[in-house]
Amino acid sequence: MTHERLIQKLFHFAYPCRDGEETRHFYEDLLELPLVNCMQADVVPSTGEEKPYAHIFFEMGDGSYIAFFDLGEDQMPLPSPNTPAWVQHLALEVGDISKVLKLRDRLKSANVQVTDIVDHGFIKSIYFFDPNGLRLEITTRTEDPGYLEEAASSARPALDAWTAKKAALRSTR
Repeated sequence: MTHERLIQKLFHFAYPCRDGEETRHFYEDLLELPLVNCMQADVVPSTGEEKPYAHIFFEMGDGSYIAFFDLGEDQMPLPSPNTPAWVQHLALEVGDISKVLKLRDRLKSANVQVTDIVDHGFIKSIYFFDPNGLRLEITTRTEDPGYLEEAASSARPALDAWTAKKAALRSTR
């Protein structure tokens, strides 16, 4: 019997952008994610703060979105000061390795610095940064049958082992 999860899927991930048109070009023209909504407001509905902005949405194949806020100040979002640049990223899945390679080549042609294929054993990925400093991963699944079930069954023991290792590392500092 499968338990229905309360949270069903991603609706959108929102990130600040330096410039809405620059961001549109990158996501719509290079990554082929269509711009499907642009909302403009002068007041933030959730806080009441007076702050003009545009909120733009790009649709992914499953109907979810990656969205950006252009705050009109032409400022790059600041990276987290205590986190390595490779940690915070958004991974976007494509159907097969040929699509990963197609996007890699398109990005390179647009002078975007992109990694070679990284083989994680169950996925193959490329990594690069968008014009706003957001690290992106384009990936495709390559796992063997049964891999995901095995990973799920060992996830909690693996996290427990990491938690113990981390505690031991802290005690030696």
